[in-house]
Amino acid sequence: MIDLKNKVILVTGGSSGIGEACSRHFAALGAKVVMASNQQERGDALEKELREAGLEVRFVYADVSQEESVRAMVDRVVECYGRLDGVHCNAGVWGKGRVTDFDDAAWEKIMGVNVKSVFWTAKHAIPVMEAQNSGVFLITTSVAAFIGFPAHALYCASKGALESLVRCLATDHAGKVRVVGICPGTIDTPMLAETCEGWDKPVEELYADVARRIPVRRLGQPIDIAQTAAFLLSEEAGYINATSIVLDGGTMALPPW
Repeated sequence: MIDLKNKVILVTGGSSGIGEACSRHFAALGAKVVMASNQQERGDALEKELREAGLEVRFVYADVSQEESVRAMVDRVVECYGRLDGVHCNAGVWGKGRVTDFDDAAWEKIMGVNVKSVFWTAKHAIPVMEAQNSGVFLITTSVAAFIGFPAHALYCASKGALESLVRCLATDHAGKVRVVGICPGTIDTPMLAETCEGWDKPVEELYADVARRIPVRRLGQPIDIAQTAAFLLSEEAGYINATSIVLDGGTMALPPW
């Protein structure tokens, strides 16, 4: 069993979807987890639930698209625990449309949450890890970085940027911090449900249609990502660096027809 006992781990986007699953799983494996998100009510409720279950979890409100908020988030982790062993950047938003459909506001929103958040978190978290001579920085990317999904131009571009950032961060901070991407396929999360709004089929039918096209014949679940992330944060994954682990059930192996 993976052991994260007493590791201090920060999870952005940590109160819903993949981030929530990671927060729960890391804490169950003995980590001291700080969940950060802009969902104050949900974050407070999740912190209460998990602490009542005997787990070491704290919630911190943060707007991760803003550098000062990210700086305060990282400072809070260090203030609470005196160190930072791992970060998992999960915060993300989705936007549908072709290039011609977007304006500056949409660009700032999607790139702000999906890309700037990781950039600012790395800027303020990695120096803490380097001062300790160890740390792991995980980034949730997406198969959207490699597949030209119709009407997802800005979302795909944001995830492509993260794939590049994984490699840049790993080389810039080599020897002290490992940087790894986790590249999910179709995962059953609130964000996936949001992408299905406006279709002429119920969500359940849409999910079934998608699952039939995936070689493992099911959608991914947030716990699938959390279990892999826990391994990557552990000492057992010490030789994995500057790459992304694809968790898509085989989606990218499919032909384009």
